[in-house]
Amino acid sequence: MNWTALLVTTAALFAIILARYFLIAGFFFWALWKRTDNPLHGRKLTRIVPPKQLIRREMGWSIVASAIYAVPGAIVLEAWQRGDTAIYGNINDYGWTWYLASVPIYLFLHDTYFYWTHRVMHHRRIFPVMHSVHHSSRQPTPWAGFSFHPTESLIGALILPVMVWFIPIHVSALLCILILMTIVSITNHSGFELLPDGWLRGLPGRHWISAAHHNLHHQRYDCNYGLYFRFWDRLLDTDRLETEYDFLSETPDAPATSSSGPGG
Repeated sequence: MNWTALLVTTAALFAIILARYFLIAGFFFWALWKRTDNPLHGRKLTRIVPPKQLIRREMGWSIVASAIYAVPGAIVLEAWQRGDTAIYGNINDYGWTWYLASVPIYLFLHDTYFYWTHRVMHHRRIFPVMHSVHHSSRQPTPWAGFSFHPTESLIGALILPVMVWFIPIHVSALLCILILMTIVSITNHSGFELLPDGWLRGLPGRHWISAAHHNLHHQRYDCNYGLYFRFWDRLLDTDRLETEYDFLSETPDAPATSSSGPGG
């Protein structure tokens, strides 16, 4: 392995990941927490106002996490250039059917890995030394999207690099997953529900995790462990959402009212 090339690639990836984080998290923080005209029409999920010290801590841990994420990413890039991964560049190699199927397969496997490692991190002996960093954000902001203890960041960073060694995926599909992962992580920690009520009450919302779903995890700790989907939470009876918010417990035909916290 060319260690100089790996170092350069790691530094470049760190800069890209950090820039992506600051651009996306910064936009949502500005639009949701700084603007008073609510341009994204988000519904505030609690009355808690995170202190500035907490926000600075979220940003600091996220910078550390970005550096950690860059290392396995750089290893994958160097290996891909040598042809040692299952990443491919020609759609015809596997066809459009696999191209379209590979994304939900990757998301489901990632979600499965996240659910179970997340539950382990909530073990009473592991939580204080690892996951408590993330849960110091009782009411997270968009800056909490990458706010993890370094060991948690490392655990979270391992799954996709392992998968690309064994499961074929087109480079553009992989990029889409990485962008989606960042957006989901940031918006689900935003403290505001951004998805429309009709989506949340309908088929997508019954299966896809939203900010309202994950915000309950930060309030209660013992539910809603998933990353993308509600599948494992529903299967293992750790899923909570519809009865906890006024704007979701109402009937679809009733006028929606904004809820400032769980249960109203």
